[in-house]
Amino acid sequence: MMSTTAESVVDKRLEEKVALITGGASGIGESTARLFLKHGAKVLIADVQDELGQSLCKELGTPDIVTYIHCDVTCETDVQNAVDLAVSRGGGVELRAIASDGDSFKKVLDVNVVGGFLGAKHAARVMVPAQKGCILFTASVASLLCIGVPHAYTTSKNAIVGLAKSLSVELGGYGIRVNCISPHAVATPLLLNWFVTSDKRKVEEIILRNGVLKGTILEAEDIAG
Repeated sequence: MMSTTAESVVDKRLEEKVALITGGASGIGESTARLFLKHGAKVLIADVQDELGQSLCKELGTPDIVTYIHCDVTCETDVQNAVDLAVSRGGGVELRAIASDGDSFKKVLDVNVVGGFLGAKHAARVMVPAQKGCILFTASVASLLCIGVPHAYTTSKNAIVGLAKSLSVELGGYGIRVNCISPHAVATPLLLNWFVTSDKRKVEEIILRNGVLKGTILEAEDIAG
């Protein structure tokens, strides 16, 4: 009897919760949708596989507990609509936006990640036949610590670390070394622009107050060396 009671409690641990599951029409997403429904959640399946998603919803339950919405996660409007629908199913939730638009986020990733990948791709094209070479990325301490820099920058620098690790496995067999350096903040023109100032000394003082243990300001030449 106690076992039955415990199971019923566990089965409803997500009751009154609303789950938005991207990629929920198949695979891991589908399994997650099934499990969440079992535990009492209302589920919104968001996917680009419309027929599959709609069919799955019909199988799993009525529209008041499981619904499908077309959502391409690379399209900000689709994601916004999916989240708004999920909120309408739950009710009483205040929406707050992250202070960054999708286009600027993508631009940073294009420059830092896609740009890095393309550079490595074409460098490897020359280095592999020569069976030697070194590809060195500039990552950031932001890939190791939470230091309050923009989300896109932090994301891109974490991606660079992963890219370097992945490429090192592929290219190591050809005698090519792949690595990255992760410096702390440097008062470059880019960082001055981010702080909306031309006063390098002011920015260096901010850097000094936020994690420089030895009291020495990092210069661009230190990283180049």
